[in-house]
Amino acid sequence: MDSVTQAVLGASICGSLLGRQYGRKALLAGAVLATLPDLDVFIAYPDPITAMVSHRGFSHSLFVLSGLSLLIALLWKLLRPDGRASAGRLGLAVWLTLITHPLLDALTSYGTQLLWPMHPTPTTWSTIFIIDPLYTLPLLLATVLGLVRGATPATVRTCVLALLVSSLYLAASVGAKFWAERQASLQLGQDGIQVQRIYSAAQPFSILLWRVVARDAQDKECEVIVGLLDHWRAPAGHRYESICLPVNSQYLDVLPDTPELDRLRWFSGDWLRYDLIDDLMVVSDIRMGIGPGQYSFRFVVAERMPDGNWLRVIPYRWLSGRDMSELKPALSRIWQPEPALPLEQWASRIDQGVPIPRATP
Repeated sequence: MDSVTQAVLGASICGSLLGRQYGRKALLAGAVLATLPDLDVFIAYPDPITAMVSHRGFSHSLFVLSGLSLLIALLWKLLRPDGRASAGRLGLAVWLTLITHPLLDALTSYGTQLLWPMHPTPTTWSTIFIIDPLYTLPLLLATVLGLVRGATPATVRTCVLALLVSSLYLAASVGAKFWAERQASLQLGQDGIQVQRIYSAAQPFSILLWRVVARDAQDKECEVIVGLLDHWRAPAGHRYESICLPVNSQYLDVLPDTPELDRLRWFSGDWLRYDLIDDLMVVSDIRMGIGPGQYSFRFVVAERMPDGNWLRVIPYRWLSGRDMSELKPALSRIWQPEPALPLEQWASRIDQGVPIPRATP
């Protein structure tokens, strides 16, 4: 999630547990602690794929953060032994503040390595968009009110209420995700598509619109856009927007051995597509984006030489030719099922874009 959301979540947790004892200091400490795991963004990596798969790694490990919370709590009691809060209560506040950061991140589409140093596929429950004002607002209000009121019982009650409301919203996002996947599976089944794997993600900036991606036995990626409000506003016989495209995984048989690509396949759970563009092999993570071709992460991993052989390159970003204007129809689609999102138009531009200058070794 975004840094503001993480900060106000940490502030609300510390405010609910320590607000009566420490007041504003508890909220400020919670906000600072909650941002610590994201300091890994300042680590330099040799290429963008390594940077992508390393983010939310050791700094988001439940094991690492549990140990860090114990250390912070002990140092706090040693350096500030004022007795206002017990060691257990203080340790619980610090632990919950740190541990909820990666757990909340794991609810987005970007993988989070909760079990580092073990290496299962990074967790991505994908029930909420990376920025969701409906989730953040109660926590933000509680933090602001707590900073105004200081050490009062009302500060604690407000923080507890905000945590309850935001948690109920997360629970609703889980239900919305399963409903969206069910609707997409039913429509694809009616179209004769045998779904083997399915992935869904909330779209900007709420849980009211979902992009469902399915993989069939013919190496195709089928995308379905499902709106939670469609059945109330859509005309009779409404069908969700959908499109099926080849994944082109046959290129894996000819590409040179590329450790970075192997790591990307692991990180994404192999939700990738492969496109040959001007003799460049562009690999896209299809989990994140607002439609076909509108992917957030695309990388060049190899070049095809004039003799037909492939040359491994240091991966570099491929920038799709998209702009913020494409976000407008997606936001409008939340409330109005017509007009449909231009999936075919977006798909026709998959092979467009420009390479960002590659990293130097």
